[in-house]
Amino acid sequence: MCKLRMNNMQLATQLAKHIREVHFGGNWTSSNLKDNLEGVTWQQATVQVSSLNTIAALVYHINYYICAVVKVLQGEPLNAKDIYSFDHPPIRSKEDWENLLDKTWADAENFASLVGELPEHMLWENFTDEKYGSYYRNIQGIIEHTHYHLGQIVVIKKMLPAVD
Repeated sequence: MCKLRMNNMQLATQLAKHIREVHFGGNWTSSNLKDNLEGVTWQQATVQVSSLNTIAALVYHINYYICAVVKVLQGEPLNAKDIYSFDHPPIRSKEDWENLLDKTWADAENFASLVGELPEHMLWENFTDEKYGSYYRNIQGIIEHTHYHLGQIVVIKKMLPAVD
């Protein structure tokens, strides 16, 4: 008979681990943002394939929600609107693209650190308003949202050579 070994790691620590893994690697899918964006040029990041979002727009969009939740975790009110979630600053150079990526990595690490410090009881409290559900729901949603758009980025990358 197989015995399960229970890990006493807190749920908040596990969530923080998943945030880091989808951004930097080590997750179950062996796919993460950093590795998949490695080597993507600013020109490739801004190419629109068919009617799909650009890679740059998707990176900004992923990080838009992370930044909104970070502010809440830092005691600020929720201030995010879906209509602005793709309104990224123009990417017109390698520097612009690298700045967006650097901000994304720093914000992801900050988010993971803040989540990892949450007391477990807070995960079950309402996230700013009852209509948004619990902190857990929103944090897990961010992780799922990141995986979803990571998949889109991977597909768009594969389509890029056809449009070059």
